Order: sequence, then C-alpha cells, then structure tokens
Amino acid sequence: MEEKGKKIAQLKGKLIVSCQALAHEPLHSSFIMGRMALAAREGGAWGIRANTREDILEIRSQVELPVIGIVKRDYEDSPVYITPTLREVEELLEAGPEIIALDATNRKRPGGQTLETFFLEAKGRYPEQLWMADCATVEEALYADGLGFDFIGTTLVGYTEESRGMKIEENDFQILREILSRVKHPVIAEGNINTPAKVRRVIELGAYSVVVGSAITRPQLITREFTKALEELET
Repeated sequence: MEEKGKKIAQLKGKLIVSCQALAHEPLHSSFIMGRMALAAREGGAWGIRANTREDILEIRSQVELPVIGIVKRDYEDSPVYITPTLREVEELLEAGPEIIALDATNRKRPGGQTLETFFLEAKGRYPEQLWMADCATVEEALYADGLGFDFIGTTLVGYTEESRGMKIEENDFQILREILSRVKHPVIAEGNINTPAKVRRVIELGAYSVVVGSAITRPQLITREFTKALEELET
C-alpha cells in the first residue's frame, strides 16, 4: 500500500495519458498500447489510463507508471459500458491497476443495478482498491463523492443524455470549477481536454491531475483535424 500511495502522489499536478484503441481502430493491439505508454512516459506522462486486462499487463511490462484501469464492454440492457459489472472489475484486478475507473452516472447498470448497489458491493469485496468515478454532471460528481469514490472524474461530460450539449471547457471550465468547490475527494479532469492550454488551465483551477487521450494517442483523429483544415480551402 505504501508503494501504491507513492505512485498516486506522483500524479498530483501531472499528465495522465489514455492509451486505448478499440477493436475497430487501426492501433488495436496490446503490444502497440504498451509502446504507446512507453512513448507517453518518454514525453513526460506520469500515469496511464488503459482499457482491458491484456493492455494493462503489456503496459506494465513497458513502464512503471501508475495505471487507471477500465474495461469497456457493451451490454444489451444498459448504456453503461465503462467497467459496468463485477466481471470487469475482477478482470482488472488480475492486472493490478492502482485505480479502477467506472461509469458513475445515474444510469442503470446491466441487470437494472444502481450505481450505489454496484459500487458498495465492489468496494466491500476489494476494500484496498482505489476507485475513480467517471461522471457527466455536477450532481453525479457530488453523489459519487458521497458514496466514497477515491477520485472524481469529469470523463463523461457531454457523452450522456443528461449532459448532452455540455462542454467541459465552457465558461472557463465552469463544470469543473463547481465540482472542485463542492467535493471532498481529488478531481481528475478528463474529457475533451485536447490542447496544452486546457491541460494547464485545469491544473491551475485545482484538478489533482489531467487525462488526455485522443489528442495524443489516436493518430487517425489527429490526422483528420489536419485534413479538415485543407478541405475547408476547397469550399
């Protein structure tokens, strides 16, 4: 636990890089994600967010950075897909991420389970594990904070029905600032934080650390921004 605590402490004020590629994406490969994590470390990242047990195990073979682990899996009876059930939690535990993140929105989980029931069961089974709440609204962040999550994240702002149209950067990160002022647990800023200026600003506002993903690790999306700029010349 002491070693884990040191690793978590080193995340304060630092960048976490999300190294993920889903099955339909060009870089889908545990080997590639391991190398992506190595590149992130060389660039100055202090932590990694990763999807699946296999990717995390490969990443751990390449870097000694703390890992936020998730498993993305679809279930027919629920829109929740970030670590939705205990099955995913148990898979992650085999890889030993320092933090496990899960959807902490107010949506029902597979089988109609509520966040409270699911989280309290998971925390009760694995009391030494650290947990991060991926939230979409201020209200969800406050609720997760009260449940006892170790970290509160803004990961899903704008990605759910309840947060449709919201943008994390609007009004100088108003949503983030309100969450920071009202929760007792550390806040990890994440979700559409895609420029160095935004990264710096959320840390200035008081975020514990900041996660950047697609802007660093999804070259097809990065390339698309450049090609769009040229396409605009043609119109």
